Amino acid sequence: MTTDHALSALPTPERVAELRARTAAAFPALRAELEALVRIPSVSNAEFDQGHVATSAAHVAELLRGAGLPDVRVVHAAGADGRRSRPAVLATRPAAPGAPTVLLYAHHDVQPPGDEAEWETAPFEPVERDGRLYGRGAADDKAGIVAHVGALRVLGDELGVGLVVFVEGEEEIGSPTFADFLRAHHDELAVADVMVVADSSNWAVGTPGLTTSLRGLVDLEVEVQAVDHAIHSGMYGGPVLDAPTLLARLVATLHDENGDVAVAGLHRAADPSVDYDEAALRADAGVLDGVRLAGTGPLTARLWTRPAISVIGFDAPRVASASNTIAPRATAKLSVRIAPGSDPAQAMAAMRAHLEAHAPFGARVTVREGEQGRPFQAPADSPAMQAARWAFAQAWGTDPVDIGIGGSIPFIADLLELRPDAAILVTGVEDPDSRAHGANESVHLGELENVVLAEALLLDRLAR
Repeated sequence: MTTDHALSALPTPERVAELRARTAAAFPALRAELEALVRIPSVSNAEFDQGHVATSAAHVAELLRGAGLPDVRVVHAAGADGRRSRPAVLATRPAAPGAPTVLLYAHHDVQPPGDEAEWETAPFEPVERDGRLYGRGAADDKAGIVAHVGALRVLGDELGVGLVVFVEGEEEIGSPTFADFLRAHHDELAVADVMVVADSSNWAVGTPGLTTSLRGLVDLEVEVQAVDHAIHSGMYGGPVLDAPTLLARLVATLHDENGDVAVAGLHRAADPSVDYDEAALRADAGVLDGVRLAGTGPLTARLWTRPAISVIGFDAPRVASASNTIAPRATAKLSVRIAPGSDPAQAMAAMRAHLEAHAPFGARVTVREGEQGRPFQAPADSPAMQAARWAFAQAWGTDPVDIGIGGSIPFIADLLELRPDAAILVTGVEDPDSRAHGANESVHLGELENVVLAEALLLDRLAR
């Protein structure tokens, strides 16, 4: 697909109006399909009934068959431990000669509901309030499934591209067998010229976003040991510091007095051209009154294009079982978000070097390396990205904002390995009020209708 071809054949205003009308007519049924999906508690966490995940996969397969795809299968992969994966759905439709093939990605598994007392309504019973549909998975990512199904229904027999639809069943547990799926179905998946990942967010209600960057991830455990066994705090306290105190001092070296990351060798990307309102960010994150935000520079840079280090676990004596002893060892688990353009191996090496160099009072520091996920940076002006910008602007009536995501979508790196020259478009069904993964998750129904129209327009333009 050459640049001239991709940019030359805009659908006419009459075609845009026609697809807009079709989307509006199709949307009540699509909303009902989303409600049916939300009612299936497809939590992929092993502590929950996996029969619901199988039910969800079967339901998604029927939706894709009903959208006109001729080859739809529920598929599994064998993980590294030999166990069968959660069910995914794979659907294909060959491209006509000369036409591009588009891969559409979403996932049908969801996060656990958490404390149901924090939900205003039952998590798996969809409820509309003020134009938003509430329920676990309503935004992340069953709305993404409905966006794909909706675009196919709107285009119907006029769909002019080849299709591969892959709806994963274990994204919420880290996609442990995603690479296995890619190997097992390489010949079907590797034909894609453009990949549309419907699992991100828009800038705001009324303003679309195109995700052009994602931070990567490395995680590790750091253990500090001061003595070889627990000792009496009265007999030895003073000259001998306990391991939790030493670990706290070590963790404190990871940030400077402003809260910026202080680890040498961690890459920073360029600052974004847009910024968040601080009051809105504080409200969205639930930051307590009086608590200052950490770091310097634009909030979007701190969230998207600079490294971030969080302590996500801490092993030390429990308060309930504490005794008057000096603990010999303590461990922290660190999650490090790395900026676009970073190399995960280099970031891991920088973290190890910093932790070992800052051992407090000469304590023994042991670093155990964990997972690594590469960041993502999309070309801002590729033919596929220009087509997406046009489609989003038509659907919303305003130009999309290029946004970054502070989190990671590690499987995008796997997709790029599958087809390095494919264009990847990361699109959004969520908005800042969606509360994905939290209580009272929701999707804005007007925004979802816009997403359906935008995807139909994108597919229609790519076909030209």
